[in-house]
Amino acid sequence: MDDYDRKILAELQKDGRLSLTDLGERIGLSLSPCHRRVRALEDAGIIADYRATIAPAAVGLNFSAIVFVTLRATDRESVRAFEERVPGVPEIIQAQRLFGDPDYILNVITTDLAAYQKLWDDSLSTLPNVLRLTSTLVMKSVVQGRPLPF
Repeated sequence: MDDYDRKILAELQKDGRLSLTDLGERIGLSLSPCHRRVRALEDAGIIADYRATIAPAAVGLNFSAIVFVTLRATDRESVRAFEERVPGVPEIIQAQRLFGDPDYILNVITTDLAAYQKLWDDSLSTLPNVLRLTSTLVMKSVVQGRPLPF
């Protein structure tokens, strides 16, 4: 990756809907080399996808929680079973495995506290191999969806 590739990535993180012509103008490349570079970044998996960022409150998702998960066991099969089920819970918008205790951190979003309680009872507490769930409620998001630094 060179400076042009970094500029392409920085600009597309700001606005993924940029036309190749506009992108090329912003970074100082003509259309063809800009297109080749974007295609190469996509083919290499550096640009993973394009998507719209939705304002959660605008679609009724007003409640956010961070859930810490401790598993009963952390052997390969227990971890696999847990990780296979997590993507099936759409309210989990991010899940990360951690070193130490707890084993996972989940970012969860729902419409309200009642929906969160139902999610807790019906989905989160029934995930395989869960020993303990601990949650903290999000007061407000200060930094969210920040582009990667280039």
